[in-house]
Amino acid sequence: MSLSVSKRMAAIRPSPTGAVLALATELRAAGRDIISLGAGEPDFDTPQPIKDAAKRAIDDGATKYTPIDGTAELKAAIQLKFRQENQLSYKTSQIVVSSGAKQCLFNLCMGLLGPGDEAIIPSPYWVSYPDMVRLAGAEPVIVAAGIEQDFKITPEQLAAAISDKTRLLILNSPSNPTGASYSKAELQALGATLAAHPQIVVVADDIYEHIQWGDEAFISFAAACPELFDRTVTINGVSKAYAMTGWRIGYAAGPQALISAMKTIQSQSTSNPCSVSQIAAQAALLGDQVPVRQMTRAYKERHDYVVAALNAIEGFQCRSGEGTFYAFPRVTGALQALGLGSDADLVERLIKEADVACVPGSAFGAPGYIRLSFACSMETLKEAINRIKRVVLA
Repeated sequence: MSLSVSKRMAAIRPSPTGAVLALATELRAAGRDIISLGAGEPDFDTPQPIKDAAKRAIDDGATKYTPIDGTAELKAAIQLKFRQENQLSYKTSQIVVSSGAKQCLFNLCMGLLGPGDEAIIPSPYWVSYPDMVRLAGAEPVIVAAGIEQDFKITPEQLAAAISDKTRLLILNSPSNPTGASYSKAELQALGATLAAHPQIVVVADDIYEHIQWGDEAFISFAAACPELFDRTVTINGVSKAYAMTGWRIGYAAGPQALISAMKTIQSQSTSNPCSVSQIAAQAALLGDQVPVRQMTRAYKERHDYVVAALNAIEGFQCRSGEGTFYAFPRVTGALQALGLGSDADLVERLIKEADVACVPGSAFGAPGYIRLSFACSMETLKEAINRIKRVVLA
């Protein structure tokens, strides 16, 4: 007997980054010395004080259900973080804690969007944005911003993409996959365009906020455009900055009606996020921030090496980023020189002939690019670059 799945699955793809990681794992199991530059995951361990807080929580019996939208203590820590770091003030009823920032984004799409709605997504984009929009029954509207414009959309592009169906704009800064970060002036220019369209909600995905080293300090969209505060949802989490990907804690703050809808959706899916992880996240937000700065300095050092090394490879063009732990070189010259038809072909050749796994740019809505994560040691990066050179320059 054959079983059918829902019609909505026809429009949804498995995560391309997950597929690369699975292939790398499979090849390693077969004895191959695979260097994986595909993972969006810090290579550092969770700082010890955070782990100690979690251990105490287990010993103290903090292993029961919590409120669906997070403990009062963690929400208070999130309030303080927003107030001190972002100059944003939220009531606890305007905050929801979820099992990762990804769940926050999913809950928002499900709570806001429906059939006939549109969501504007700048490209290159994080791979899950379009499929989340489609799962909510809405249509993603992709606005392309290539390396020539620093991977950032312009107010003119935004204005041209807006229709009477537009309900959401997704902004990710610093960006996965490009490392590009919007300045305050650039955010304000986008905000000025949005001011005439009160039906549009902005979601600011700030998950890489602390992994930034640009000339201008990070600023969240709601802080840059206070006039749009009441229709901005700010999403963040502890996964990237605190090397806590497996702990699965993200949070969102925004208009109470939307946060309430997100909470309701969560109540019918996962319910509360992990109790022990919430205590660990509280310790992360309230504790010593020196480890965050130390990790970011290491990422910056790796970034500088990788960008220079990639630009030294004929056929590669890599923009310096302002943050994250990704490089996103354009490889059209290399494709032409190697006689390859697509970025996916290059990624396949690199994993088969160089034992280096990365992700094709087409997965991020940007054909002709590839994404490399430098969340690994400098020694590993140097070996990976040497392997890439041997294949590309052969």
